[in-house]
Amino acid sequence: MGCADAELVAAALCDAPGAFRAIVEAHQQAVRSFLRRVLDDPEDADDLAQETFLAAWIGLRRYRGGASLRSWLCAIAWKKRLTHERGRRRAARREADAPRPHEENSPDDLLDLAAALRQLPNAQRAAVALCLGGGFSHAEAAETLGLPLGTIKSHIERGRAKLAAALGDPHE
Repeated sequence: MGCADAELVAAALCDAPGAFRAIVEAHQQAVRSFLRRVLDDPEDADDLAQETFLAAWIGLRRYRGGASLRSWLCAIAWKKRLTHERGRRRAARREADAPRPHEENSPDDLLDLAAALRQLPNAQRAAVALCLGGGFSHAEAAETLGLPLGTIKSHIERGRAKLAAALGDPHE
């Protein structure tokens, strides 16, 4: 790590006014340029650059100085980019797998469904909304709601049965 970077990191760790801002100013162009080269959308690159510096601020104590500060920041940016791409792929899969509304659904049918959903307990309603309405996997819903996977599966099965009964669907 360069002497100036070492001093800035030490100052930022001691909460010296303006120290982290100086780190951002010294390295933001390198991080943004890197992200703009590896991403198709410059706005995504700028957003991820901000996320990179936020993560660096939060994790600055974990920086050990073995690599240059710029390399460490670009490594964080790369991880942010990978996470971003995984999220985009998951969203695209959910969108592709999401059930499309049937044209025979009348506004009354949708109102009946909304009323039936309101009758479910909150956690059950959230699990049903995520998995059946939002295309989340059971594991994703468990992580989102902070509930065990088995609880999510139970909520989905019970919620589906209650919705089918409330809507008069004998096949569910």
